[in-house]
Amino acid sequence: MSFGGAVSAMVTSLKNNKRKRVSAFEKLERFQKENDDKLHFKKSASKKELIQIKIRLQKENKIRFIRKSILYFLFFSGLFYIVFVFMNS
Repeated sequence: MSFGGAVSAMVTSLKNNKRKRVSAFEKLERFQKENDDKLHFKKSASKKELIQIKIRLQKENKIRFIRKSILYFLFFSGLFYIVFVFMNS
């Protein structure tokens, strides 16, 4: 009988299925227990410095938003122009 390969594969599969598996919840619990460390920053900023950083970041984000808006507007304007010129030709 030539079914030795199939039988050995079946036995291996059964052995692999018997092993104890770690559930996702157990992993999460173990991770939370191991990582109870608090964050520690070497540098500190005063309230005034934090406000200045906040204002600077808001200005940078506003400028970035305006630039992106202008680029999108130009791109879609050009796209619409090209589409309508070729559609009406």
